[in-house]
Amino acid sequence: MKQYTDAELAKILDKDIFHMISAAADELGLECYVVGGYVRDIFLERPSNDIDVVVIGSGISVAESLKEKLGRRARLSVFKNYGTAQVKVRGMEVEFVGARKESYSSDSRKPVVENGTLEDDQNRRDFTINALAICLNKNRFGELVDPFNGLYDLEDGIIRTPLDPDITFSDDPLRMLRCIRFATQLNFYIEEETFDALRRNAARLKIISSERIADEMNKIMMSRHPSTGFDYLYRSGLLFIILPELVALDNVTKQNGRAHKNNYYHTMEVLENVVKSQVENEKQSCQKNNEQVHQEDKQLWLRWAALLHDIGKMKVRRWDPLAGWTFHNHNYVGAKMVPEIFRRMKLPLDNKMKYVQKLVELHMRPIVIADDVVTDSAVRRLLNDAGDDIDDLMTLCEADITSKNQVRKSQFLDNFRIVREKLNDLKEKDYKRLLQPVIDGNEIMEMFNLRPSKEVGELKKYLKDAVLDNKVPNEREPLMQLLLQEAEKKGLVKAAKDS
Repeated sequence: MKQYTDAELAKILDKDIFHMISAAADELGLECYVVGGYVRDIFLERPSNDIDVVVIGSGISVAESLKEKLGRRARLSVFKNYGTAQVKVRGMEVEFVGARKESYSSDSRKPVVENGTLEDDQNRRDFTINALAICLNKNRFGELVDPFNGLYDLEDGIIRTPLDPDITFSDDPLRMLRCIRFATQLNFYIEEETFDALRRNAARLKIISSERIADEMNKIMMSRHPSTGFDYLYRSGLLFIILPELVALDNVTKQNGRAHKNNYYHTMEVLENVVKSQVENEKQSCQKNNEQVHQEDKQLWLRWAALLHDIGKMKVRRWDPLAGWTFHNHNYVGAKMVPEIFRRMKLPLDNKMKYVQKLVELHMRPIVIADDVVTDSAVRRLLNDAGDDIDDLMTLCEADITSKNQVRKSQFLDNFRIVREKLNDLKEKDYKRLLQPVIDGNEIMEMFNLRPSKEVGELKKYLKDAVLDNKVPNEREPLMQLLLQEAEKKGLVKAAKDS
């Protein structure tokens, strides 16, 4: 962590936007401070374009004055009900709020707000590292105000609340997730008294909307080591409220001296393996900015697939005297659980959910292939079912190999390499054209005077299986011969002639 004097902070803030805010506040005779994450990130040397400004008085009036100085290049949004305003200019967002003090009722995180001093405003901040403030008024420009020794906590890597953590978390239970999110993102340690308060107040999370919880969970998921966040969530009791299905995986049962692995800790290992693969791939790729945004979105949902890939195991766990512990069809059961989990957590129910569901359902397929002789037919079927998500599926499945038996693990990974080579060969040959029969359902119906029916589906499947198993090339003449032979067996040729 970097240490700065007030003079050095003034140089860091020596930018047009801060001098214009300073001038706007001074002209109105109001004290003005940049606060929170922007200040924290200065000391952590992290880039930030989101600026929070506290005004001792009307934050809206300073925002309006700044907009006048910036002219047409800036956009002003005013939220009078909340006493806040936002100015957007050249990729930066500046949020203005008047200093305030807050009081809460037990059944809501919406506070009763009164005008307050800078001290009041810093008292209401969630953590000491977010309570730092730097004065922007000309006569004190760059002066740091740090009443809770947030700089020491930044230096020591500690997350701690400014005031009593029980009050902080009870007043606004979302702060509990923010506490864990910051600790995970920054690789900081949650101070003992603060963590104990997480445990004591975990049940208060139930008053928080699912959307706000999902937002914090996604940020934890996108950190470099999300399993650290899940460790905090679990030990604090918050995970029992958010994802009880995941907690249920922390269950190891013995029968006749044989125990299955702990599927919760296995899931955490798989999640970390997926993140590691993504980080390595990022280093190797040079993508444009718009592609990078899409890639980050895809990364998030692959991590959710890793988190939920074994979610169905406890529902299908069985003891077999010959085979030992089994989890047959846990991938199909888990896939059915994905929509209800997404619905409850208010996660998107669109193609993102379907993507996660698809990977959960298919995650055993490459493992089954890699556990045997890798056949062309099996690989073609896998590619047909996974489609454009095949690379993500393979990443998940390779991450799923967590065996401590190094010989066994090496064998799986070698076979996965063969699977990947065969997949790459198919993709280079335009697999979509190769695997979709050139004779479609419409033509089948026309040939045999059929309406959409079970018979049409069976004939389509017959042709597709023949293509996937490479029994015939995906060409019209050999497929037509197969179709006519199968249709004749079903009596469809005669029926068509008679009609």
